[in-house]
Amino acid sequence: MRRLRNLKIVATLGPSSNDYPTIRALFEAGADVFRLNMSHGSHEEIAQRHATIRQIEADTGRPIAILADLQGPKLRCGQFANGAAELEDGQIFRFDLDPTPGEAHRVQLPHKEIFDALEPGATLLVNDGKLRLKVKDHGPDFADCEVIVGGTISNRKGVNVPDVVLPLAALSEKDRDDLHFALDLGVDWVALSFVQRPEDVIEAREIVGTRAAILSKIEKPAAVKAFDAILAVSDGIMVARGDLGVELPVQSVPPIQKRLVRSCRAAAKPVIVATQMLESMIESPMPTRAEVSDVASAIYEGADAVMLSAESAAGRYPVEAVTMMDNVAVEVESDPTYRSVIEASRQAERSTVADGIVSAAREIAETTDIKAICCFTESGTTALKTSRERPRVPILALTPFPATGRRLCLSWGINCYYNEKVERFKMAVVSAARAARAGGYGEGEDKIIVIAGLPFNIPGSTNILRVAPCEERLIFNLEPE
Repeated sequence: MRRLRNLKIVATLGPSSNDYPTIRALFEAGADVFRLNMSHGSHEEIAQRHATIRQIEADTGRPIAILADLQGPKLRCGQFANGAAELEDGQIFRFDLDPTPGEAHRVQLPHKEIFDALEPGATLLVNDGKLRLKVKDHGPDFADCEVIVGGTISNRKGVNVPDVVLPLAALSEKDRDDLHFALDLGVDWVALSFVQRPEDVIEAREIVGTRAAILSKIEKPAAVKAFDAILAVSDGIMVARGDLGVELPVQSVPPIQKRLVRSCRAAAKPVIVATQMLESMIESPMPTRAEVSDVASAIYEGADAVMLSAESAAGRYPVEAVTMMDNVAVEVESDPTYRSVIEASRQAERSTVADGIVSAAREIAETTDIKAICCFTESGTTALKTSRERPRVPILALTPFPATGRRLCLSWGINCYYNEKVERFKMAVVSAARAARAGGYGEGEDKIIVIAGLPFNIPGSTNILRVAPCEERLIFNLEPE
């Protein structure tokens, strides 16, 4: 089942997409990665969804990536005696550690770490930023705040603290339990929420090891400031625009998105653009024009993937939402402007032999009639470097390891095929030609580029490039290895 676009689509599973027929339909409509949201659903439900995806993978013969998205620490206020209270602009409202039900002038905020980190003038946002308060005075167990933008505050509403780095670990106890559970299931990617500093990723890495790849969600101003250091220790990035838009001025999010996407591409690490991409399709079979433009903008920027959240998890039209994303991607990628934008944003990376090999492969493909670039990869690095080049021809990643093939499903333009380990380069070329023919990329005298490393089966040894025909007989007629 060959995709007609390079962008990858991430679909979140939930009540609207909880059975084999629906998940299979999502895959056939274009979903390349399925997200399991650890904030919703029991471990039993999540395990069933995981098993269903793996069954579809076996039935279709195509690798599918599974992403477990951890909840992260949730900062919420306490309960109110009457369920809610009205805050007036200019009044003083206190947050404290007292568990007594709240009223019009105070409520519990059961997070001592917040009080320890606050400073006068710091902003507190409640209920996704609908209420805005400024700290006037604070102590180890309270914060007196002036209400800047008032409204209704009710039980257990979320609280954001955008101005300070909170002394909270990115992994709560629930996250640790969920992480061990997801790793035991065998997920391919783990999305880490509430990342503020590179140490948060390093802490998770100590648990994850090599069992999965780590995707850091950029959803806090502190993460934006420390982005380069976070990217260096992450395997991929998610631009989580929902929380960013709460904690930062909304007009600052688009340029941040563009900057993060470009940095990820330069580092040859996949990046997902997420949140509210086709939000109206939760209830409507058609998106708004603004939403379509939003998806298209992420594609023009060179994002590896775009993500559906509630649209596919709880919406009325999950399959239609995936189909719409697929249609938008195909249309954008066929636009000549898309190629000019992508190629203009290419940053030369020539620090290693592998960088030079994949760059040469892309240049050869652009100047001759090449049908595909075939990469032999153990760890996935060669394929990722090739993806960074954003070539005009398909990328085929050949690997003997299912874990590598699944992880690469998140990256731009990579089509994954499994092959047996090879010891001779000529047999590698033959395997690549077979994959190209099987996938419908070429046949007969059609040419492919084969990238590999000699000696074989040593990660990071990419050092050879060969142009070869798709017909095996012609390959064997070439000069001996």
